[in-house]
Amino acid sequence: MNLMQKNSSLLSLLLLLFALSAFGQDSEGGSLDEGNPFKPDQVDKAIDKAMGFLMQKQRGDGAILDRGHDTTMTALSLMAMAAVGNQPINPNDKGRVMRKALDFVLQEDRQDENGYFGKKDNGRMYGHGIITLMLSEMLGMGMDDENDKLILKRCESAIGLILRSQAVTKSASHQGGWRYSPDSKDADLSVTIWQLMALRSAKNAGLKVPSTAIEEAIGYLRRSYWSSLDDQGQPVKKVSGFAYQPGGHPDYATTAAGLLAMQVCGQYESPFVKGAADWLLENDPQKGKKFFFYGTYYYAQGMYQRGEEYSTTARDKVESLLLGMQKGSGSWQGTGSEAGHGEVYSTTMAILALAVKYHYLPIYQR
Repeated sequence: MNLMQKNSSLLSLLLLLFALSAFGQDSEGGSLDEGNPFKPDQVDKAIDKAMGFLMQKQRGDGAILDRGHDTTMTALSLMAMAAVGNQPINPNDKGRVMRKALDFVLQEDRQDENGYFGKKDNGRMYGHGIITLMLSEMLGMGMDDENDKLILKRCESAIGLILRSQAVTKSASHQGGWRYSPDSKDADLSVTIWQLMALRSAKNAGLKVPSTAIEEAIGYLRRSYWSSLDDQGQPVKKVSGFAYQPGGHPDYATTAAGLLAMQVCGQYESPFVKGAADWLLENDPQKGKKFFFYGTYYYAQGMYQRGEEYSTTARDKVESLLLGMQKGSGSWQGTGSEAGHGEVYSTTMAILALAVKYHYLPIYQR
């Protein structure tokens, strides 16, 4: 059995196990915290309404969007749908929508001759990382062998561009990271994490990704942590967070992003991880925070990876906040810095945050 077939078989098994589970239990087998006013089936209903909203936003050519960046938004929508247990091969409306969406992303004109997805829809390296991560997570979920081979081809080309972009000479503090364009000579944490997640996902799926590339990216994340280091290279501040760039101050979204990325790369016991998780207990999600939906996606998934009280506290907080913010259409709308990105963006981020109860996609599994 090849890797793609194994991935598909594993997902099918997970779907079966979920179907047999009771709605009154959380993902750890216990009752949800009494402080959460929403019952588990209300979360499922909210997600189903959100699925309906995304499906209604699909264009005739398969793209799913409302405010531009058609390839990137379609990739986010595919990830959101897959994260709650849907597959393109499913013989229902959701499967049909996913098939059309995946066909759109796989069109030859979406990716340039260098493997770059960020030019056609102006998503830049943000979009490129998101699309590459989606493709690597979808390996083995194509409609047939030919479709799977095309997903693999597009993904391998995209990974090659990420690796070449990382190798561009940068200053010592920015080395190992990425920024807006493939030839950028500096880096920021937000763009870097999408590329790092894509690399980690691709490596998990069996693609050739040098360990040094992931190690160098982790080094960039450590330099973005707001603390001086002792002579052992450990942070002096035991409770702190990640900044947008080295030398900056932490905020909610970047700290949550750093927390998830470090753990996805196996750094579960790192003092940087513990410090960030503890910082987030003191600086939890609040409506109106800068990049609320973006940060809450990372917060929910990162705190889930941390486990124990971090996971239960975050899940209760996220469900209580997001279910109270959902619109009658099934969508969510960002405010402030996220208002201009559209409802498809906010809705996919909300679904990915709520999806911690499912754990279908390999990248989000502990």
